Amino acid sequence: MSSNGYGLELKYAGGAPVTLSDQTEVAGYASVFGITDQGGDVVMPGAYGASLKRLAEKGGKVRMLWQHDPARPIGIWDEIREDDRGLWVKGRLLPDVAQAREAAALIAAGAIDGLSIGYRTVSAERDAKGRRLLTEVELWEVSLVTFPMLPDAKVGAKSADDHELAAVFAAATRALRAN
Repeated sequence: MSSNGYGLELKYAGGAPVTLSDQTEVAGYASVFGITDQGGDVVMPGAYGASLKRLAEKGGKVRMLWQHDPARPIGIWDEIREDDRGLWVKGRLLPDVAQAREAAALIAAGAIDGLSIGYRTVSAERDAKGRRLLTEVELWEVSLVTFPMLPDAKVGAKSADDHELAAVFAAATRALRAN
């Protein structure tokens, strides 16, 4: 976890390669519940529920950024939801954005495979081990990142075959470079 000084905290997640289908689709877990990350935080089930509900009521969006840089949006998150495992996201890289094309190439090469959330803590408590248990957070953004903080929560479809993913990555890279 890190902070930018404006109340926004950053939490890195990670795992299997990014899934790219239909040329630009990205899907996976941006956060996994109940696992202590390298910063000593544990996101608890339900932590995102109120934030997602408020965003939906206001018509707001969680931003897709490159490396947490607000000056570099690279796509759109079409679906964000909590399930029993964590915070699942699905979105699209925008082929008209140069950084999105570069992100697709880096994903295809295996140079990046992490997701990270940008959030503000609304409610947390400490457990007997000194870990911070995040019970409610205000989700601001989910970024594609190089260095994940939570190795159990990377982007990608767990059920996809590695060879199929490689073919999808190659096709996505070619399509994005052609634009």
